[in-house]
Amino acid sequence: MAPANIHRADGERLQLDLFRSVPGDVAPRDAQDLMAWPFFSLAKSRRTAPIEFRMGETWISVEAVPEHGMATIWDADILIWAASQLVEARDARRPTSRLLATTPHEILTFVGRGTGRDNYERLKAALDRLQSTTVATSIRQHHQRRRHRFSWINEWQELTDDTGRALGIQLILPDWFYAGVLDRALVLTIDRAYFDLTGGLERWLYRIVRKHGGRQQGGWSFDVAHLHLKSGALSPLKRFAFELRDIVRRQPLPGYRLAIGSDHGRERLAFAPLPVDPFDAAMRRVRIKARG
Repeated sequence: MAPANIHRADGERLQLDLFRSVPGDVAPRDAQDLMAWPFFSLAKSRRTAPIEFRMGETWISVEAVPEHGMATIWDADILIWAASQLVEARDARRPTSRLLATTPHEILTFVGRGTGRDNYERLKAALDRLQSTTVATSIRQHHQRRRHRFSWINEWQELTDDTGRALGIQLILPDWFYAGVLDRALVLTIDRAYFDLTGGLERWLYRIVRKHGGRQQGGWSFDVAHLHLKSGALSPLKRFAFELRDIVRRQPLPGYRLAIGSDHGRERLAFAPLPVDPFDAAMRRVRIKARG
């Protein structure tokens, strides 16, 4: 960070109480705004092209720096971890804060990744992308013409003792994200199997299906061209539709059944929740406790 930013960050840190994360069996929660709109790159390759999205009175602009590239949907796992911690604390009536202290091991374990040296380095790169990606949006602004500009992480730092031994990390979340997470109406619990999804498009699709389909037995449907617009993907519509049909063929989304249909010559994606198997749900809880 530039010196002026360092001074500002130091001042912000001094004004915030420290929230220490709690390891263990914490249900994964996601912010609905992040599930419904195009905020992240869906590609594993570095993206520097901005996302410029407008639909009605809602608009979003996401910009990246060449050094790090745009924050990806895999990087957003860190925000899911943060949201999960804050909601768990709020529900337990514990104080929360935008200043979080944790360990890389805790984040990596929560999102189902390994804890080897390479995974630690990838986590640091993800934190850098979240900090350097800037977002401007009208979402949750009282006057739609006003913009709120922020980075997904205001700042982050590694902590060590006098001998250089690692003590963990601290990070500061932006007001926009923090306020949305603490609003009960703007957070949803997601399936832990989400972290096992390997493709950017299928990860994005699960989040939008979970947001709009929810637990409605009748399900929901979207025009494929509309989904393409909401994804913010750089691929052309034809390629996007091809990849979407492949996802429908494979049915990888936990808890939902997908189908492709046609309405007046336009492709539509339909989705509905699968019936819950009580035995399967009980076994999942056992696996989650074992993982924690």
